[in-house]
Amino acid sequence: MATIAEDRPCIGVLLAGGQSSRMGCDKALLDWHGQPLIEHQLATLRAAGVDALRVSGERPAHRGVADLAPQLGPVGGLMSVAASVTAEAELLVIPVDMPRLSGALLQRLRTERRQARSVAFAEHVLPWRFRLDAASRALLQTLAQSAEKRARSLRALQAAMETEALALSKDEAAQLVDCNTPELWNEMSR
Repeated sequence: MATIAEDRPCIGVLLAGGQSSRMGCDKALLDWHGQPLIEHQLATLRAAGVDALRVSGERPAHRGVADLAPQLGPVGGLMSVAASVTAEAELLVIPVDMPRLSGALLQRLRTERRQARSVAFAEHVLPWRFRLDAASRALLQTLAQSAEKRARSLRALQAAMETEALALSKDEAAQLVDCNTPELWNEMSR
């Protein structure tokens, strides 16, 4: 018998709408082993077995979902992606600047604790899987309207969703390094 979670499609969401201010150039277009990082990350989501893809951010070449309300960060991006999805779904969210992620690790995040509304790896905000339904849509709207920046963070959203934590091995944790400065990028891309 299929569970409720198995009936919902899993949509891979790539957060690629940031300003890359610490990097000094568009992170999504950085070369990762012969291809733009955005392409590499989309391939990683495909390898995780998602049913569909969404790119958060104004990325015409990738049919990106532009922010409905600019300057709200990742919560605003997720709110905009949520508005582009009409039915309930599981969203598997990754950042564009985490090139060591593997499809296998994301597959684990997709499949473990299927009944949980929200799951991330212990001590990490991203990657993250959560159920997109009426409750999470309302929560996204509420947080996006908050005047306080901290209230609009992914951490605040995950806390409100009572996100469950999955343990990581040392090798798995090594995949969850984000490259948001030139120094980190140079170290990672060697």
